[in-house]
Amino acid sequence: MRHKCFISFKTEDKYYKKIIQKNLDIDMIDNSLNEAIDSEYEDYIMQKIRKDYLSDSTVTIHLIGTKSSENEGWDEQRFIKRELQASLYNGHGNTRNGILGVVLPTMNNKVYKGFGGCSTCGNSHNYVYINDETVVKEFSYNYYIPHNKCAWSENDRYCVLVNWDNFCREPEKYIDQAFNKRHLPISKKIKVYPK
Repeated sequence: MRHKCFISFKTEDKYYKKIIQKNLDIDMIDNSLNEAIDSEYEDYIMQKIRKDYLSDSTVTIHLIGTKSSENEGWDEQRFIKRELQASLYNGHGNTRNGILGVVLPTMNNKVYKGFGGCSTCGNSHNYVYINDETVVKEFSYNYYIPHNKCAWSENDRYCVLVNWDNFCREPEKYIDQAFNKRHLPISKKIKVYPK
């Protein structure tokens, strides 16, 4: 099934966006913004993005690069934060998108930290650093939705995460995975505006 995908990215990562659009053989309908909206008014820009690009897309591909963190501040992140908020919103004129976070090569070592033993359950867990130092809260909260277990399974997360190399090998697999999350029970636990 072809999905309408919107690519959310920082300007510094447009090289990767172009690879997705031109070099990867993905059977998707590209619903991305490719030209800047000619306006100085942020609310108007976001209104256009929501209406013309996000309202009928089904998956948001969020590129996670070195400038994608919450710690960069609101002024730097206002567009990707609002794009993810609009992607997560389910209401009049807008259906919720699946969210696929693609960790770019410059961020691999900051996000993926290997395996370690758990003192609570005795099992080994992946150490994946999805926090204010690596992503915005709209992604981190919905990747690590709070619960009372010592680790998160794929069913405990709304956002899907993949590194760049794996995404390039099987992009449609991960796009489908994000799309399918829209109707799973975890979709009822997401937060559009996490604190």
